[in-house]
Amino acid sequence: MMSVHNLGFPRIGKQRELKKHVEAFWRGDINEQVLLAEGKNLREQAWQQQAEAGVELMPVGDFAWYDHVLNMSNWLGVIPQRFRHLPKGLTQYFAMARGYQQQGETLAACKMTKWFDTNYHYIVPEFEKDQGFQLQVDDLLAQIKEAQQLGHQVKPVIVGPVSYLWLSEVTGHGDKLRLLPALLEAYGQLLQHFAELGINWVQLDEPALTLDLPVAWRQAYEQTYHHLQTASVKILLATYFEGLGDNLTYAVNLPVAGLHIDVVRAPEQLISVVDRLPRYKVLSVGIINGRSVWRADLRQLLQKLKPVYQAFGDNLWLAPSCSLLHVPVDLELETQLDTKVKPGLAFAIQKLHELSALALGLREGEAQIADQLAISDQGLQARELAVRPVVQKRLAALTAQAEQRSQPYAERAKVQRAVLQLPLLPTTTIGSFPQTSAIRQLRAKFRKGDIDLTQYHQSLQKEIQFVIQKQEALDLDVLVHGEPERTDMVEYFAEQLAGFVTTQYGWVQSYGSRCVRPPIVIGDVERQQPMTAGWSAFAQSLSNKPVKGMLTGPVTILQWSYPRDDVAPEVSAFQIALALRDEVADLEKAGIHIVQIDEPAFREGVPLQKAAQAHYLHWATRAFRIASAGAKPTTQTHTHMCYSDFNSIIEHIAAMDADVITIESTRAKMQLLAAFEAFSYPNEIGPGVYDIHSPSVPTADDIVKLLQAAMKYIPVERLWVNPDCGLKTRNWEECELALAAMVNAAKQLRQSIASTPVGKQAELAH
Repeated sequence: MMSVHNLGFPRIGKQRELKKHVEAFWRGDINEQVLLAEGKNLREQAWQQQAEAGVELMPVGDFAWYDHVLNMSNWLGVIPQRFRHLPKGLTQYFAMARGYQQQGETLAACKMTKWFDTNYHYIVPEFEKDQGFQLQVDDLLAQIKEAQQLGHQVKPVIVGPVSYLWLSEVTGHGDKLRLLPALLEAYGQLLQHFAELGINWVQLDEPALTLDLPVAWRQAYEQTYHHLQTASVKILLATYFEGLGDNLTYAVNLPVAGLHIDVVRAPEQLISVVDRLPRYKVLSVGIINGRSVWRADLRQLLQKLKPVYQAFGDNLWLAPSCSLLHVPVDLELETQLDTKVKPGLAFAIQKLHELSALALGLREGEAQIADQLAISDQGLQARELAVRPVVQKRLAALTAQAEQRSQPYAERAKVQRAVLQLPLLPTTTIGSFPQTSAIRQLRAKFRKGDIDLTQYHQSLQKEIQFVIQKQEALDLDVLVHGEPERTDMVEYFAEQLAGFVTTQYGWVQSYGSRCVRPPIVIGDVERQQPMTAGWSAFAQSLSNKPVKGMLTGPVTILQWSYPRDDVAPEVSAFQIALALRDEVADLEKAGIHIVQIDEPAFREGVPLQKAAQAHYLHWATRAFRIASAGAKPTTQTHTHMCYSDFNSIIEHIAAMDADVITIESTRAKMQLLAAFEAFSYPNEIGPGVYDIHSPSVPTADDIVKLLQAAMKYIPVERLWVNPDCGLKTRNWEECELALAAMVNAAKQLRQSIASTPVGKQAELAH
């Protein structure tokens, strides 16, 4: 019978239970035994929710305490040398993800970066040149047994070997493909373990097969699956996030029992795959969007699937386009959503019900799913676009001149230096300071109505005053107001922009225990009043040092929201950019001379295949310039990007024309700066010197070494000193120690270079 299956389910729980349990373990509030029991409960709940929604082949292995790629490294014994002396299990696992600092020992965490073009971050596998693989999979096998004992038909879900290699890094930049034979032996052993547990199907995730691959990597797929075809389990090779493109011929001819394709991101590939995939193989069609919260048009999808069902019969499987990791768990929790909007939405559980309806409709006819079709029709009506003619008219009237700063960087940099009077290696932070329990309790009281707006604002002002005093005591050069009024850097703006709605429980994992609630774009976007200027003006009134105005950029707001799938993304991005352009003007009126427009999602949004990249990079760059180019020459614009490879987009970063860019570079040990040096990037750069995703606190010497490495790539007069990212998730003790070390490191370097010819020349240039 045709199967409904799932590629993966949200692991965090309906109410972020995983986050709460893991953070309690990190604090020492619960022990490992309690954490393991809570994880088991969450898995059982997730399996039950999927089974009730009609999933017939249950994914197991998609649960992770921190990250599923880190899981794979742990199962394969890919443990960097510096962590091998630590106790195996969660101590070692979390040390790789977060770093380790105990009893005078400090170990740097493994690198973290974006999972393809999503806002999910994975821990990069770290290989040695002679890397060996040794399975340690007792926990995975135990999870399989758990699900089997509950009566579920299990399909283990793991990262495929070629994608795992592709996502990894080798010490000394060795050839990763040399490790493939040994890696395949380990995978073969793992598949044998599955067979011994009575497993029939295993899902190997190979999203890298949708990329523009070098010939050697295409050949690696043939080598891999010819090697694994002797396994006693059937392999479903899962591709997603894009179409197979030029790799289609390789994919359909690989010796696997089934192939999953994403026909949401690449609907055009369905006909080609149907024509070329042998009928004895399973075709898994990713027909429901695993990265959107909009309800599907079931009538349209049913018509699309009917000829496929006729061709493949019971060898047609239905699934989401990708893992449901990227959407919230359950729409039914949302009791405060606009009743006109809610019928048009579907979260993870609702998407699985949509799949079950499609399967039933194909097997038994549309009459059997009349109720589900009616719900789908109602959802489509609820998706009516909220149109704002004034916004559309303003966008149409934009000129090319409006997207250019009034002076080139070289000229306005001189003016800005005269206004700001900053030293060499100016120190600052990225924006947020710790969101303490007191701040969260204050916010909860306000939302419950226990305090009024005046009391709420007075309390926030006290927090801002506290943050400014802390920064002045640390002697930072450029201050921030700390963002106590913001729950999230995107949600905060969405709550104030017409054209968005936000949720109560629409949580999605970003990395580790960090969860966000992506807003939903429902129509044309418009700013109705100033959003940040009042807070920034208040903060500036408390200090003679410059205070940055803090905005989230148009690409990031859109990328970290759920956009309309019937509106071109650039249209929404340009509308958001116009709103931010007005906010920049209001910040200037409030006396703010530095405005940071963060774009951490700029690189993330680059399409996976080269053919589509030029169009995206053009409009994404243009969106940033619409937002920023109205600034006066005296206003210094900053942007922030993190956890990205900048080599392929460096010219577009330069085209954004921000006066200062800050980037994550601590885990990469400043190697990312090579791209900026090779390009001769002309503007100022703040390479991160403090890894805020780790509880480890750097010393001044650690930071001096990082800055000295940075100075090999970037002239000192164009270097800033800052953490990798915002400090929202850290505590005050960690922040104060790390920032004090950062300021001391900058002062040490200023003194050491002041008397040198290079230093004197840099001071003059600055």
